Amino acid sequence: MNEKVKILVLCTGNSCRSQMAQGYLQHFAGQRAEVYSAGIEVHGLNPKAVQVMQEDGIDISHHTSNHVDEYRDKVFDYVITVCDHAREHCPYFPARVKIIHHSFPDPARAQGNEEAVMQQFRKVRDQIKSFCLDFVKQYGLSSAEKS
Repeated sequence: MNEKVKILVLCTGNSCRSQMAQGYLQHFAGQRAEVYSAGIEVHGLNPKAVQVMQEDGIDISHHTSNHVDEYRDKVFDYVITVCDHAREHCPYFPARVKIIHHSFPDPARAQGNEEAVMQQFRKVRDQIKSFCLDFVKQYGLSSAEKS
């Protein structure tokens, strides 16, 4: 594979779910992919998302929260929507783009004490990790595979 596969992960606010997915997809795909994330809105990077990813050895603290319009001129191979709101409001992408949808609960909406909220972040993180690992395997992007 000479050219990197380009992946956009799309969510409502580009603060938690899409950021975590970007981190895992880039980690699992390595040099085989360029991974971006964006939101229909921009809510800023959630510090709890950064914390739970750090707990799993993935540093997303350098990520920025971006609006999907910033990537309108970029050609993607895959667009992954990680919430129903993003799927419903997903902008038009050319037919060659494969759009994949998998809705994850929004950990930013978790309620309860600090530990209960962090447990929800970890639960969603683990769901996203599993999805991303399956994605890179299914589409032949695993950095462990040879082509």
